[in-house]
Parts: sequence; C-alpha cells; structure tokens
Amino acid sequence: MISLENFNLSIEFHTITATLDTALCVGAGGSSGSLADKPILRNTDRNLLIPASQIKGRLRHECEKIARGLGWAICQSPTPNTMCPQREGLSENEEQKFHRDDEYKIDDQCDDEYKIDDQCDDEYKIDDQYHCLICQIFGNPSLPSRVLFDDLICTENPDYLPEVLRPGVTINRRRRTAEEQKLYFLETSPVNAKLQFTGQIHFLPNCPDYAKVLIIAGLHHIHALGGSKSAGLGWLTWNLESTLSEINTESSAWEFLAKGVQK
Repeated sequence: MISLENFNLSIEFHTITATLDTALCVGAGGSSGSLADKPILRNTDRNLLIPASQIKGRLRHECEKIARGLGWAICQSPTPNTMCPQREGLSENEEQKFHRDDEYKIDDQCDDEYKIDDQCDDEYKIDDQYHCLICQIFGNPSLPSRVLFDDLICTENPDYLPEVLRPGVTINRRRRTAEEQKLYFLETSPVNAKLQFTGQIHFLPNCPDYAKVLIIAGLHHIHALGGSKSAGLGWLTWNLESTLSEINTESSAWEFLAKGVQK
C-alpha cells in the first residue's frame, strides 16, 4: 500500500508566462465543432492552451543543445534504445564519456553527475547505471522526470476570442505547384491580440541544482511554438518570475556546467 506520508512533498514551483507576438496554431487532431481542418487546442473550459508535452519536448531539445555545446556527453533522445542507460550504437570511447570522475558530483546525496546509486532517494534509485545531465532532469524510460510542467492556459476569456480561420494549400514539392483539391483551413488565435499563456514548472525535491539555470537558458532559446512557425505563426516572448531571473545568475550552477568544457 502506498502511504502519502512517506513522500516528500516540498516541491518548488515557478510561474512562467508566454506572450504571443503572432497568431498561435496548436492543432488538436480529431477535434470537432469547427469548420477548420485543424482546430486549435482548447481545454474543457474552452480556454486556448499550449500543451505541457510540447513545452517539455521543445525545452528538452534546447537543453540538450546547450549541454552538448558545453562539452557534456548527452544521449540521443527520443528513441528509448539510444537513451540512457542503454545508449545503443555508441563506441567504447563514446560510452566512457558518460562515466565521469568523482570530482563532478552534483551534491552529497548522489555519486558523480552521471550515476544514480544507493545513496539517492528510493524513488530515483537505480544501481550501477549512469544517466546524462538531461535524463537526470527530464527523465527516460528507466528514470522518472524530476521536473513537471503544466499546460500554459490563455488568461483571456474565450467568449471574447473569435474563431480565426487561416487558409492554406498543399504544395507539390516535385512540381512546385499547388495540388488540386488540397485546400485546407487552420484555426489560429486572433492576430495582434498579445494573448498571455500562463502555467507553472514544478521542481521535485531531488532535482539537480543545475536544472533551473539550464531550463531558464533553454526557455530563452524557444522563440516560437505550435505549427506553421516558418510561416510566422506562434512567435512569442517569455515573461519569467523575478525569482527565476535571480536563479539564472547563480554562479555555482554555471560553474558546474562549465566543467563540461574543461574535461
């Protein structure tokens, strides 16, 4: 039997807000009730939203690029077999990069930064397995995520937001002409409305110290979300809490991340 008393519920959370600079197109496949072939995603209260899965996926991708740029060995997501701890297809030399010296410890509870050992909390205990920095934050098939994301919900009353349909046509890449009978409609948010989408990021108690600064840096690398970004849709600006801005300047976390370049 699971007892809630055995869980450490001291979860740290921070609010993030995305302000749209252009119309948003986050499609909901299979939805009905709209003339659009690709209706926009809404919750049960008909509020526009950006799904947490999209935010986490984009953020993981950006954090992977930053960590690799800093010299850290990062597994190949999202295929499970090429992620930690299996990492299939790597040479022996590449695999050794995931087994770092003890001088690269995250904290007093865990071994070096790639290893999850007996000293860690039970819910994250995996004996003799090494996980890259990104997997220790976002998780993998054998390690739970240590950071959770909410959907970003639009704060504007949905009754005040009209349905906006954007026409498009399928292009034949070989002939470089429009396909016949391939007209479609996308539903987007209103243009130039400066809509704000708000949600929270939840950091679990044993989330690595470097996770916050890496996630903040990753957010600043995300300039657009949703579909048709190359056509100018989904461009946005992030507004972070003042506490997150203060965290981003923590020198100890950046000093740890900078060790990837030194190795």
